[in-house]
Amino acid sequence: MVECDKVVKRDAFLKAIEVDDAPSAAEGLDLDSMAVDASYDGMRLEKEMTLEFIEDMIQRFKDGKKIHRKYVFQIIITVMDIVKKEPTMVEVTVEPDHEITVCGDTHGQFFDLMNIFKLAGKPSPKNSFLFNGDFVDRGSWSTEIALTLYAYKWLYPTSFFLNRGNHETDDMNRMYGFEGECRAKYNERVFKLFSESFSALPLATLIGDKYFVLHGGLFSDDKVTLDDVRKLNRFKQRQPGQSGLMMEMLWTDPQPAPGRGPSKRGVGLQFGPDVTKRFCETNGLEAIIRSHEVRMEGYEVEHDGRCITVFSAPHYCDSTGNKGAFIKIGPDYKLNFTKFEAVEHPDIKPMAYASNGMQGLI
Repeated sequence: MVECDKVVKRDAFLKAIEVDDAPSAAEGLDLDSMAVDASYDGMRLEKEMTLEFIEDMIQRFKDGKKIHRKYVFQIIITVMDIVKKEPTMVEVTVEPDHEITVCGDTHGQFFDLMNIFKLAGKPSPKNSFLFNGDFVDRGSWSTEIALTLYAYKWLYPTSFFLNRGNHETDDMNRMYGFEGECRAKYNERVFKLFSESFSALPLATLIGDKYFVLHGGLFSDDKVTLDDVRKLNRFKQRQPGQSGLMMEMLWTDPQPAPGRGPSKRGVGLQFGPDVTKRFCETNGLEAIIRSHEVRMEGYEVEHDGRCITVFSAPHYCDSTGNKGAFIKIGPDYKLNFTKFEAVEHPDIKPMAYASNGMQGLI
């Protein structure tokens, strides 16, 4: 309680002094003059991302190595520019001979992410991916996951997609490890750049006008439509706050009972099958796909088939015993689920970089 109280007070102070038009963390960063030591044994990154660089980077991460800080800055800044140009709700179709794989929370479980690419196939222009938020925190390879996903986003900007989750936010990152991990492996500026890039990520993806994919769930008002999401200016505020559409998209959860109820999380709300039915019918959708919660089988179909939860961090925090899952969607727009078990990883505990006193709290 004492540690939590310290974090709450610190966050309140930081919010009080936060300036919405603060300069970018990239300001004054001269990448062209930043030298890479001759002793650096990794592949060099030039002006464009390559598959060879990604594969070399992934192998370094598997070996417990880092990439040069210059390349970290380069990847984050480039991807931030890419996602800033995307709409708040990205709209995609699945072309013939193509597939899109929808993944839920990965939470810093890098070696399980590698298993996803083994099972689902590596990203390519025809093998698209959508990661539905919560890439970071909890697990102790969050920088590795974020850099891997960002590198693929740079390489395949029109076929690799990222939705923001509630853990792509400053208050979560301060408490659950990502900020500390950035500092430990790189520096404070890397975290600030990631934070800035997280606030630019889209909040939802519409697949084939049939599936509305967002991290949390639906809204407190039945009048909210997909057009309201399209019009939502996600750049007005960097953090989701305690109310509003952005907060609800990142934080809400389904409930079995009709209507709406208070959230067990203390922020957001819970929505019932009738709420989901009305939203889908109003917007011509088959279902919503969301993440945000552990499911023991990796996924769950609820609300008469209209609400699907997918969670892609198996044996969450090395303690839960759940399976992970992902969803493949082809040009016929049928949902094909794959469940998978956790794989072995080096002996580094979850929350290894969390705020002092928070280690071990799941």
